[in-house]
Amino acid sequence: MDSGVRNMLDERDRIIIEMLTRDARTPFTEIAKVLGISETAVRKRVKALEEAGVIKQYTAVVDPSRLGYNLVSLTGIDTLPEKIFEVANKLKEFEFVRKVYLTSGDHMIMAEVWARDGEDLSDIISNRIGKIEGVVKVCPAIILEKLK
Repeated sequence: MDSGVRNMLDERDRIIIEMLTRDARTPFTEIAKVLGISETAVRKRVKALEEAGVIKQYTAVVDPSRLGYNLVSLTGIDTLPEKIFEVANKLKEFEFVRKVYLTSGDHMIMAEVWARDGEDLSDIISNRIGKIEGVVKVCPAIILEKLK
């Protein structure tokens, strides 16, 4: 978000964003009550936030274990420098890869991987991700508990 948009947000916009971040299905009537303004005013503010690109999408948060994925791994992937984009695009094609990020930290790519169990994760790391052309290192870190 550019500083112009950030500076135009007031406290009401920030509260709307916070409420929708916690639950994207929060009724506008509930937001209006909290802010002490009309539902129409909330609707206009949300539309303006969407048009400014502040609110990009609404999404559902899914519990992987309810779908049979009992392990979630934040997996660091290092590649040959010239293969980074090819590898990232290949990762996006896999159903078990839920998110892909290019990073400047310890690894070139970070991927959120959902696996059914340890054997499944091992297969994914060794036989799927590890065999992508250009991958030189795969470092999974299993999430034990989500705190926030």
